[in-house]
Amino acid sequence: MDLKIDDQRFIVCGASSGFGRAIAELLLNEGANVIAVARREKKLNELKEAYDTQVDIVAGDLTDDDTHNQIEAAIGNNQLHGVVINAGGPPALSPLETAIYDWDEAYENVMRWKIELVLRLVSYFTSKEYGRILFVESQSVKQPIPSLVLSNSFRAGMVGFAKSLSQEVAKKGVTVNVLAPGSHDTPAIERVIKKASDESDKSMEEVREEMEASIPVGRFGKGEEIASLAGWILSPHASYVTGQTISHDGGNIQGLFG
Repeated sequence: MDLKIDDQRFIVCGASSGFGRAIAELLLNEGANVIAVARREKKLNELKEAYDTQVDIVAGDLTDDDTHNQIEAAIGNNQLHGVVINAGGPPALSPLETAIYDWDEAYENVMRWKIELVLRLVSYFTSKEYGRILFVESQSVKQPIPSLVLSNSFRAGMVGFAKSLSQEVAKKGVTVNVLAPGSHDTPAIERVIKKASDESDKSMEEVREEMEASIPVGRFGKGEEIASLAGWILSPHASYVTGQTISHDGGNIQGLFG
């Protein structure tokens, strides 16, 4: 399918690895331009070298206002067509393993910066009556994951924000959606595997094998698979899809509306 995003411009947060990198590469391969944002400048430069003028890089911490300023500077006078709000998750902890400072830090890293950045960017979309806002969160927003209480809590809050925002901007041609990925073979899954290994007498490889066996399709997802779904949601084809939280989990969520 032609996504019809030639020469469109997207911001992709967390573009150095994992979901962000996979989504950025798909958009670039479809002919779009990407403002790639992440802390690891070396990884961003690799993307720049591979795609040249299609890529602008912003190396910085997304919780820092200065990084947001750099993102706006990278947009300049160009039309912005979409943004992928994505970053790593908080530490793997159960409720009773947390202290209040863990909650303060997780709020900053999982929720606050995302809302702040989207509120900065939304006028770029509404002024042109076109835009795609896509949050990449977790299947935990539909089915809590053991020992990930910080992610379970704040990512669910992001769904509340996204749904509310979607209602406010829909008539301006702006869609707001959430992807809820399950276990994928990306660096982020390693912290979950290590936590489970540390809490048992099993090796990380044994934990990995058990996790994959528990997923109905029998394996972890791949970055390029979720990227293909993200690319469609970010395209003009998805103009009637908004306010949705869409799972990409290999059938792992047990509820009827998983």
